[in-house]
Amino acid sequence: MEKIASFTINHLVLEPGIYVSRKDKVKDAVLTTFDLRLTAPNREPVMNTAEVHTIEHLGATFLRNDPEWKDQVVYFGPMGCRTGFYMILGEDLESKDVMDLVTRMFEFIRDYDGEIPGAKAAECGNYLDQNLPAAKYWAKRYLEKTLYVIDEKHLNYPEA
Repeated sequence: MEKIASFTINHLVLEPGIYVSRKDKVKDAVLTTFDLRLTAPNREPVMNTAEVHTIEHLGATFLRNDPEWKDQVVYFGPMGCRTGFYMILGEDLESKDVMDLVTRMFEFIRDYDGEIPGAKAAECGNYLDQNLPAAKYWAKRYLEKTLYVIDEKHLNYPEA
């Protein structure tokens, strides 16, 4: 079997950033999958499931309510390795096109106070596995260490 695209990226040199993971054509539409990488794989600690789950709930809620982007949002969710998230948008885009959206989403998470959307037993399959303070920590870290200082190197996957 062929390796999927994300397994061909050298994770030993990958750093936090916003990367185009893949582009898929579905009929006449192009779907762009973004790799929102919060930690350096295999070199920095990964996020725990509770904060990943909270970021997923808050991030998905933010994206699906954003006036400019909500109609293009296909998916937002965690990577199994817990080093980041995938965001799929229904348009042919590059990393620089979504910098503002991703920054605003993580500012929303960093600043969020209140009940986590969708975190009730009737709404979520694991509603107790949430950690808002840790989610806010990771959002703040991603903003300060990556998004506010991002450059071309962190918008394009490194060469093998």
